[in-house]
Amino acid sequence: MRTAIVIPARLAATRLPNKPLALLGDTPLVVRTMRQAMKCRSATRVIVATDSDAIAAAVRAHGGTPMLTRAEHSSGTDRIAEVAADLDVDLVLNLQGDEPFVDPGDLETVIDGLASQTVEMATLKAPVEDDDALQNPNVVKVVSRDDHQALYFSRAPIPFARHGGAPLTGVWRHVGVYGYRKDALLRLAATPPHFLEQREGLEQLRALALGFRILVLAARGRARGIDTEDDLLWARARVSELGEAAFP
Repeated sequence: MRTAIVIPARLAATRLPNKPLALLGDTPLVVRTMRQAMKCRSATRVIVATDSDAIAAAVRAHGGTPMLTRAEHSSGTDRIAEVAADLDVDLVLNLQGDEPFVDPGDLETVIDGLASQTVEMATLKAPVEDDDALQNPNVVKVVSRDDHQALYFSRAPIPFARHGGAPLTGVWRHVGVYGYRKDALLRLAATPPHFLEQREGLEQLRALALGFRILVLAARGRARGIDTEDDLLWARARVSELGEAAFP
């Protein structure tokens, strides 16, 4: 199926301003992410969606394809939907621009799952490895049905261990790579935020409230995204030590 990977990127991040253009080695962060996406064999196109002329220029200078969008979008989903509306594709993958170490094989997993099953969306999960992560509201948890479709996503520790002391076997964290059927993405972007989405601060709950079927597949690993200054320092040290070998 014709598939576009769309990478939303903006300069106005609050925690790490100008993040997409931060250098890892001699290459901007968003370009590193774009190059990982280009390794995905199932993708027909890779596009960086941005409202920034500076980001567009950096992408273009490194041989990528930028598309300028409106500045007022409140989410990455809205930004990629604007781009997707004009693309002749069946599937759209939303890859955040701060994921330079994403495994291209995980992108293949999302695309293959979405293409082979009758679902509107597909995403990834990885095991919760310790109780700190389980209790951390910044680590989103997901529970799924036996057919691997999502039941719920939450910042709370789910499934809750009523009797305490339960092992973490079978407890999963959400890995935020999303694949959409194009028509489902456009419908989602055209729908106002849902109460549950606003309550938890999780956009995927709007999709569940709409009745979307979300396939949740196991990731190969959990690549570290770049959200804070500490993350950026870690990433730069990794690239300095490993060079191109840092990128699978």
